[in-house]
Amino acid sequence: MYLTRACFSFIVCCLIVCAGTIGFSKEFEHVMNIGSEGTGEGQFKYVEDFDFDSKGNLLATDAAHAYVQVFDKKTGKFVTRFGGKGDEDYHLEKPEGISVAPDGRIFVADYTTGFVKIYDASYKWLKSFSDYGSEPGENIKSEFTDIYNGLYYMPEAGNHRISVWDLEGNFKFLFSEQGTEEGKLNNPEAAKFNSQGILYVADLKNDRIQIFTKDGKFVKSFGRTGSGPGELKAPAGISFDKDDNLYVGEIGNDRIQVFNKDGAFLTMWGKKGAGNGEFGNIHGVIVDRDTDWIYVADTANNRIQVFKPKI
Repeated sequence: MYLTRACFSFIVCCLIVCAGTIGFSKEFEHVMNIGSEGTGEGQFKYVEDFDFDSKGNLLATDAAHAYVQVFDKKTGKFVTRFGGKGDEDYHLEKPEGISVAPDGRIFVADYTTGFVKIYDASYKWLKSFSDYGSEPGENIKSEFTDIYNGLYYMPEAGNHRISVWDLEGNFKFLFSEQGTEEGKLNNPEAAKFNSQGILYVADLKNDRIQIFTKDGKFVKSFGRTGSGPGELKAPAGISFDKDDNLYVGEIGNDRIQVFNKDGAFLTMWGKKGAGNGEFGNIHGVIVDRDTDWIYVADTANNRIQVFKPKI
């Protein structure tokens, strides 16, 4: 059979795309729920963001109660909590973003006060940095942060930018501003790195994902407003699996979508509701690269839902 050059090129492209998704599970199953609404240990009022500590525990920011809650990631059992409201240095007002450094220190971004508070691996307060404001080194409405190559990256919903500090709290640089053009942001909700050191930003009010280098240079964007596959409505939490596939939690569509690292749609699941696999006002998402389990902040339902690939 004779193939034109255009046809041959199309086949090659299809093979490349397929090769990039071999081994990816298209279906996920519910494992368990963690937490419920309430003020007790292990209960939530607006669970927001996640990271894993140096012991392998799941850390979750409990915004309205001002705690960071700690759980066994395998069983969902409550371990401890720290922070809480008050006037001491270790207290928090409204913790949202949380990131763990390679040395085990825990960085908690306080949405209301502008402080970033650093705790040691035993959850004891060490120091604070930054403040509320729009000057370089200050922040307004800090969201879901990340640490990469010795630097701390914070998306600011209030200043529509990404601010960067070293791990001692010294301000380094910032990038972007409010707008709809490529490279500009409108209420960025999360900034997370893949394994290759590429920064992905959930550009919430522009209904898209934007990609930058670690130095803040714009690379590309993907997604558009809508409810179809590959379309987005208020993307919030983002995380990567071990193959650098991107998981996106959508506040507006009450679902999780999965894309490859280039932004090609792979799969999705979820709908509005309170049952297993149903969501309300999704915020943070984190994938455990050791187990492939996905932890979702089901914020309006005041719980964490946990999923795994269906075998």
